[in-house]
Amino acid sequence: MSAQSFTPELTEIASGLRFPEGPIWMPDGTIVLVEMFGPRLTRVHPDGTTETIADIPGGPNGAAVGPDGAIYLCNNGGSFTPEELDGLVIPGPFDPHRYSGGKIQRVDPHDGTVIDLYTECDGRPLRAPNDIVMDGHGGFWFTDHGIRDLASRTADLTALYYAKADGSGISEVLFPVEAPNGIGLSPDTDTLYWAETFNGRVLRRSIASPGELVETHANLDPFATLYGLPGMQLLDSLAVDGDGWVCVATLINGGITAISPDGTEIEHHATGDPLTTNVCFGGEDLRTAFVTLSATGRLASFTWPRAGLRLAHQ
Repeated sequence: MSAQSFTPELTEIASGLRFPEGPIWMPDGTIVLVEMFGPRLTRVHPDGTTETIADIPGGPNGAAVGPDGAIYLCNNGGSFTPEELDGLVIPGPFDPHRYSGGKIQRVDPHDGTVIDLYTECDGRPLRAPNDIVMDGHGGFWFTDHGIRDLASRTADLTALYYAKADGSGISEVLFPVEAPNGIGLSPDTDTLYWAETFNGRVLRRSIASPGELVETHANLDPFATLYGLPGMQLLDSLAVDGDGWVCVATLINGGITAISPDGTEIEHHATGDPLTTNVCFGGEDLRTAFVTLSATGRLASFTWPRAGLRLAHQ
């Protein structure tokens, strides 16, 4: 096992954002992202100016471009309350009076029309959908992070899901999963990765076909864990780069932790924001990492050591 730490030179693109998340690099050079406490879907221009694409009541989270060019959103329903701590914005406790239910939404980027695509699966309401990745076969995988309600001392057991972008179907693929957050696909799309926030683990499963995983005793299979981070490090959303490294946004130890495909090499790219929540790759050569620095409300970029992975429909 080898581990390296880096402190890259960050370029600040935009500030004053209300807990940015879910960045998407667009071919015109803009970044589309959500502001969870906006709550809205926002376009950030290279000069740092912003425009609202659509207001998104609840708690918009992960986002992806779909096969029709629309933006598909995970909405956690407002399962966090915004709080300030020493000048930083943090996700505070669950407040049932703010919560409007979890959902997957489709947003038309041209006119801002928002449609609720999925709110339940097999009669079970979605609780707090968090992150999403398109598979290039007309569908997408997503995580449901669930709700931790301190007042009632309860926490959800949730699942990984697969759904069709045209709204024709949704299925629960893997249950139970402990606070799943980021989700992504290997470059050959044969492996599904996801991060568990509080366990600090990145897990993986082989894909049999769109929406189906190779059957295994995953919860008992040691090969299901790609890597577990030591100490007090929590995990948020993730992306996979062109060489197959899993690049997971890391909380507390703020930065992007990159894990080699075999789990034997680790890099930590420090950002200085304890709530670094997401990363995407862009630029003509996909060598630029765009990161959401949510506690300080910024979007920043830095040079990535490898080329990023071009996503489906990007």
